[in-house]
Amino acid sequence: MSRYLLSLAVVIELLALMTSARALSIAAGCLFIGYFTLFMGRITLYSRSLLLITLAIVGALAATGELTSAGLLDAAASAGFYGAFLGSLGMMQCLVRRFEVLRRIHDVLLGGPPFLLYPKYAVTTLSIASVLNFGVMNLLCGTLTSTLDERNIQGQSRLNWIRSVLISALRGFSLVPLVAPTSVAVAIITREVPDISWSGLLPYGIAAAALLIGVGWVLEQGRFRKISEERVKLEGWPQGTRTLVVVVSLILGCMALLVYTAGFNVSRAAMIAVPSVTILYMLWKERDPLSVFREATQNVAGMSNEMAIFASSACLGVALMTLVPDDLISGVAAREAGVYLVAVAGMLLLPLLSAVGVIPITSLSIVGGLLPQLEAAGMAIMPIAVALIIGFSLAMMLSPMGPAVSLLARFGRVSQLKVAFGWNGLFVAAALPLLLLFLALLV
Repeated sequence: MSRYLLSLAVVIELLALMTSARALSIAAGCLFIGYFTLFMGRITLYSRSLLLITLAIVGALAATGELTSAGLLDAAASAGFYGAFLGSLGMMQCLVRRFEVLRRIHDVLLGGPPFLLYPKYAVTTLSIASVLNFGVMNLLCGTLTSTLDERNIQGQSRLNWIRSVLISALRGFSLVPLVAPTSVAVAIITREVPDISWSGLLPYGIAAAALLIGVGWVLEQGRFRKISEERVKLEGWPQGTRTLVVVVSLILGCMALLVYTAGFNVSRAAMIAVPSVTILYMLWKERDPLSVFREATQNVAGMSNEMAIFASSACLGVALMTLVPDDLISGVAAREAGVYLVAVAGMLLLPLLSAVGVIPITSLSIVGGLLPQLEAAGMAIMPIAVALIIGFSLAMMLSPMGPAVSLLARFGRVSQLKVAFGWNGLFVAAALPLLLLFLALLV
């Protein structure tokens, strides 16, 4: 019975979004944190450690009076929102087993000239991840390892496949904060500063994403030429491709409808549209509400580890914000080069913290909380917001404990440190000078 509690928490948060009832969001957050505390053995060591640190810090701040009752409720509401954010968007994973085109995604992507394979993988992963979210890494990592096992590709050749295909997929997935309305980074920033919208961030995000894809293209095209010799040609599009396009179009259409008629921002619209359309499609195909209910709840329960990270990180970020003085950055804001300095600091801080084990959502929850201070000090917020989503993107590549890197390491049978620093370290180092120049032009 306990496995249904996570789904209940997600539903409560979705009701909170639709009704604007903050009490429901607080209840969802308490249910998330309570569930993970009671069933701590069901999540991984890192998630458990993060949860315990969160509980200890929040408890200490509340006991000493640093965290008021209002702040405690804010932390609970934040945990509810971000836990449900992942749980609702992750429902798209239920579609994977129903579409052959998703099961054979690598045969589809490896078609065409070898020279174009890196940007094709990066852009396609980015597009799919904009809807599937973390489901795309499960999809691409799982299907590739299955394909390599079926074709008996082993040794150095297998490592070349993992190194080329999955690292390009990881980098494409890491571009989601730059362009996708379903990004948690966009959700955090637009929640802190309602005047900033996803559409306002999008042009700058596209430019930064194109820059990062170009750097990766130069570094990786040689490896793709080697693995292209072992690919299998796919004759025509797999069955169900057209239906998948229709389903995704319905999701995007529902999101647009919610944005323009109900006043939701894009992140909240996605949280409502994705599970709604997915479950309706499942009911239409299965004609068995009980089996759909079981599959949906099992799918949410399967993401408990990632949801624990998201909920704990958001709660911790809000709690730690109480320790930040209101005038912390007023001196920097008054300087002539203040916007650029703060933007660069924000962009670099997220990947640096991720490299030592602080996952990006925790860092951005804290740093993002400073944006209202900056806005009140009269600073131009947009360049700083753009810098933060770039930093979040880089942090996803360099975070050895992050969910995406962990998935690639597990499926690819390589160490997380090798993926984060060995494979992505040079890429980030090569991209940084260009990104710093990009921010200078933006300011």
